[in-house]
Amino acid sequence: MGLRFLEHVLILTHDPEGTRDWFCDNLGFRNGHHPDFGFPVYWLYIGEQDVIHIGKARHSAHQDTYLQTPSDQAGMDYAAAGALGSGRIDHICLNCDGMAEFVERLTQRGVVFSERKAHNSNLYQLFMREPINGIKVELNFAWEEAVALGRVPAWTDTGENTQPVASVTPAPTRAS
Repeated sequence: MGLRFLEHVLILTHDPEGTRDWFCDNLGFRNGHHPDFGFPVYWLYIGEQDVIHIGKARHSAHQDTYLQTPSDQAGMDYAAAGALGSGRIDHICLNCDGMAEFVERLTQRGVVFSERKAHNSNLYQLFMREPINGIKVELNFAWEEAVALGRVPAWTDTGENTQPVASVTPAPTRAS
């Protein structure tokens, strides 16, 4: 027995179309095929893998029944913001390449993001908030991409930073 990988995340939202459009337009997901569940959904893909599923919160009793678990309490609204079991995910993280293209796309679309070096690693991160549901999105890139582009992380292992990434010491690589 063992975990292999995260299959997908389901976002139940008041605005499925806006949520779908934000992830597709700003991050490059592809809207694709999904089974017919008897309620509307969108499946967003990276390559051939569906990774984000989006549905309308409180769409129907059929959807609520389909999504419930054996331990759900009767009368509890699990689709409502702030309810137990809803809105508890702090952020989603995507491993990426092509930092220059992401920075250009996000900047052109007015998406505000912060930059940081991940603690004790050689990852360079962009953080932003998806505006429809307030979901924080983390994009991770190889350290070398940030160095090649001359990016300046606002935060590093040592705290706040104003130095270009090339002057920030990367984490030592571990021997296997």
